[in-house]
Amino acid sequence: MSVLVPPQPAAVYVSRRSRLSRALAGEPAIFFAGDLVPRNYAANTYPYRAHSHFLYFTGVHWPGAVLLGSGDGWEIFAAPPAPDDPLWIGPSATWDELQAATGVRKIRPLGELRTALDSLRGVATLPAVHPRTRARQASLLGRPWGAHDEAESGTVALAGKDAELAEAVISLRLQHDAPALELLRQSAEGARAGHLAGMAATRPGRRESDVRAAIEAEFAARGMTPAYGSIVTVHGEVLHNEHSHHPLRAGDLLLADCGADCHGWASDVTRTWPVSGAWSPTQRALYDLVLQANQDATAMVRPGVRYRDIHLRASLTLARGLVDLGIFRGDPEGLVERGAHALFFPHGVGHLLGLDVHDMEDLGDRAGYAPGRARSRQFGTCYLRLDRDLAPGMLVTIEPGLYLVPAILGDRALCGPFEADLDRERLAAYADVRGIRIEDDVLCTEAGPDVLTAAIPRDADAVAALVGAPRDAD
Repeated sequence: MSVLVPPQPAAVYVSRRSRLSRALAGEPAIFFAGDLVPRNYAANTYPYRAHSHFLYFTGVHWPGAVLLGSGDGWEIFAAPPAPDDPLWIGPSATWDELQAATGVRKIRPLGELRTALDSLRGVATLPAVHPRTRARQASLLGRPWGAHDEAESGTVALAGKDAELAEAVISLRLQHDAPALELLRQSAEGARAGHLAGMAATRPGRRESDVRAAIEAEFAARGMTPAYGSIVTVHGEVLHNEHSHHPLRAGDLLLADCGADCHGWASDVTRTWPVSGAWSPTQRALYDLVLQANQDATAMVRPGVRYRDIHLRASLTLARGLVDLGIFRGDPEGLVERGAHALFFPHGVGHLLGLDVHDMEDLGDRAGYAPGRARSRQFGTCYLRLDRDLAPGMLVTIEPGLYLVPAILGDRALCGPFEADLDRERLAAYADVRGIRIEDDVLCTEAGPDVLTAAIPRDADAVAALVGAPRDAD
């Protein structure tokens, strides 16, 4: 693939590397961009995307490249271009252009990396997720990483300098700088265009794939790609539904969880709308409840607020609503404390967002959980991906949902403790709802929550009015 100069000035990447070097007291670190990975034969590769830590400090998608250095002495090591590259992949930026655009001291042939490493007393790194790159790291650096080298909590097992590097990178990436926010806002705008196109493309008789195509076409028109596998489904009870072959029928709800990737920076948005453009009374009741949970949780995104408390607030709003609707009996706070809400809201309220849709989760709970905090063992709450106190510059998703999942509602072990609290006859009246989720990208600021995805309608009437309606091109 052609290697292009980064989208922002070299000063952005120089500043990030300088801050990292200060945090490491000048100790050297190495970051691997990752390799092109073949699918069925060597030249048939998966779409390439540089590893996020390498991308954060260079801005370049460069297969096989390595960033090594400290202080002002950072260098990139890469394979020289092949003589026939211009024929097959077209022109790439020259090494002189890439050196100027990334602000590194020098770009050197990959074959010189071994000698450069041998001249150092030791170097810190972070283990790659992909086994191929991780094996390459292990060979070069003598690390004993295995395929399952993780603690039970999900925290990647690191020690010594590697652990110090992980903490330094987390401290930098938790709170986004202005250049990052610029691209994150562009990504949110791409998501806005995609979701509006998806609503307009929806009508009975079409297929989920038609809507997905309309959404992703808007990403492509802006030079963006999906930030993750788009979820566009009438089976919203399947949280990470990979399939988009089902027909759209009147009376269905369509759940679209789709975000754009803008130079590596991700948006993550979910909207749910009625295929026919009209809500049934039961669909509207549950939709409005999820929207209220979204609004209540979003209002709490402020500096110093513990994210786990935001999750519990969304859970309490949902539990109260389910009691009001007669689906649950009892005290809402007691239901949440006991975990009853997880029968319908079985995941966490959100996660970090940045260069990855689940930002820094390659480092496991080391990034998502503050020191001294650990995951709950309670069903539902155990899936919460983030438990830190919020600070200005942190970007999180807020994504409450309600799902009627047969595998949960038919599980005696899960439902048994709450059977007396659950009115199944009343629940049966809501059988035209499979899953509803409303997700936004929310920036924590001193002035309060800044919803980057606020331009994508959430109000039930506004959403319904857009379904199947012609739209002006952006």
